[in-house]
Formats: sequence, C-alpha cells, structure tokens
Amino acid sequence: MNRFTRALAALLGCAIASSLTQAAEPITHSFLATGGQTYITGADGKTVWNLPESTRDGWVLENGNLLLAMSKGPKFPGGGVREIDKAGTVLFEFMGTQSEVNTVQALPGGRVLLGEAGPRPRLVEVDRTGKVVVEVALQAQTKDHHLQTRMSRKLANGNYLVPQLLDRVVREYTPEGKIVWEVKTPHMPFTAIRLPDGNTLIGCTLGDLVIEVDPAGKEVWRVTNDDLPGRPINDACGVQRLKSGNTVITSHHNSAGQTKLTEVTRDKKIAWKHTDDRKSGIHHFQILDTNGASEGFSPLK
Repeated sequence: MNRFTRALAALLGCAIASSLTQAAEPITHSFLATGGQTYITGADGKTVWNLPESTRDGWVLENGNLLLAMSKGPKFPGGGVREIDKAGTVLFEFMGTQSEVNTVQALPGGRVLLGEAGPRPRLVEVDRTGKVVVEVALQAQTKDHHLQTRMSRKLANGNYLVPQLLDRVVREYTPEGKIVWEVKTPHMPFTAIRLPDGNTLIGCTLGDLVIEVDPAGKEVWRVTNDDLPGRPINDACGVQRLKSGNTVITSHHNSAGQTKLTEVTRDKKIAWKHTDDRKSGIHHFQILDTNGASEGFSPLK
C-alpha cells in the first residue's frame, strides 16, 4: 500500500467513524402537549412550562405565545380559545357558542380559526376583536356532538381539511361550505394533515393506526400496533410528520409509566419514544424541535 492509498484509507476511516457517531446520536424533542394537562417538555424530558387547565388543541406561536383550544368546563361552558403568554396573561379570548371547541389555528393577518361542535357544526374565522369574519357550515352528524370533528386545518389553497369522527370521513370544504374532496377512513379520524406532496396523513383514534392517502384517496402507507414492538399506540389522536419524514403519534389513552408519544420511520421502526409519570395522556401535541433544530411553524398546515 503506497502513501496515497494509506492516506485515502485513513480519510475514509475517519469519515465512516464520524458517520457512525452521528447516526448513533439519540433523538431528542421538545414539545407542547395538550389534553387533561397542558405543558411544554424540554429535550431532556423535563417540564419547562405548564398551565393548570385542560385543552384540546394548541400551538406555540412564533412569538412564543400559546394559542389554545380550551376544554369545556365552568370557565368555558361551550369551550373556547385563548392566546396567552408564558406568564399566563390572556391576550385574546373567544368563548364557544355551542357544545365544544376542538380546533384552533393561527391564520395570517391575526385571524384565528376554531371549530365548534354542536347542533350547528361549523368552522369560524374570527378577528382579534372576536368578530366572526368567515363561517363554514359542516355536513356532519348531530346526534353526538363530541364525535363530530377534531383537528380541522385551513389549507394554503384557502380550503379547510376536516376530520369527522363518527362519520368516518375526512373532508375538504371550500369557504362556502362545498365539499371538494373526501376520503373514507378505516376508523374515526382525529387528525388530518395535508402534506407538501399532496398526500394526506390521518390519525385514526381508537383504531390505533395512522394512514397516508394520495390525492385520489388511495392508501399508500399505514402503521399499526402490529408493526411495532410493545404495541405502543393506544388511541392515535394527534399526529405530526417531521422534517425527517418520520411520524410522531400520540397515545391518548396511555397513563403513568406508559408510552405517550411514539416516533416511527417510514419503514415502521421506532426512532423515539416519550414516557412520563403523568396520569393523563396527550390529546394533541406540537413537536417544537429535533435535536435542537426547529421543526418550524406554519400558520397554514
């Protein structure tokens, strides 16, 4: 082996060692959790912020404030929405007018999207004075208000993507309330996310599964407990697709000492899990960063 060959081998060896070191680096996440308890967990697994109130949906905004869908209770008889700062100061509030508010999303221009369940299921956009500026009537069953809709989202095209639980369908509505796309789901859909390639990622609650469908509604990917050791999924409510292409799934019905969040790769390997001692599970969540790198925030997801 000549001098050049030895030098090349040494360089390749260093590169391989470096690659293996990077590959072995454990995944960490900080995240916002909503549900029976509302809190932010840091990358080290410790709580860095909490709110002693129950929530349904929520975001950490780019300015650091929190936008939350508040659970139905004495303070919010019909549910509601609040934006607060980390000190808990209320910066914006909207009181629900029906049974529940299960969706909240910050929109460009300061508007807020929320979803109301009740005898008149609807989405509304409100401005910062609380005035309803857009109302979208939803075609959903009304015999069970709680199982009408969940994590509805406004899309970049101006339409709205709505998971309808008891109807077992995800629908895309125009602002005028016209259905322009829909897909039937194998179990009650809770979260539906339109991905950059046009596919839609859907968490199917008590079915303990997540599917991805293409624009034609054809299923192109599915993960269930049958694919994962330990069968960690227990009520697949919240779902998020990360920049890496991995998918994080919540297990809303899991309790203390059980897996609350599970990150799976495209080939259905577990990349990361979160377990804690809280009795309440995680209803929905927002992964904030991965190994210190932001997962980004978009007002239109």
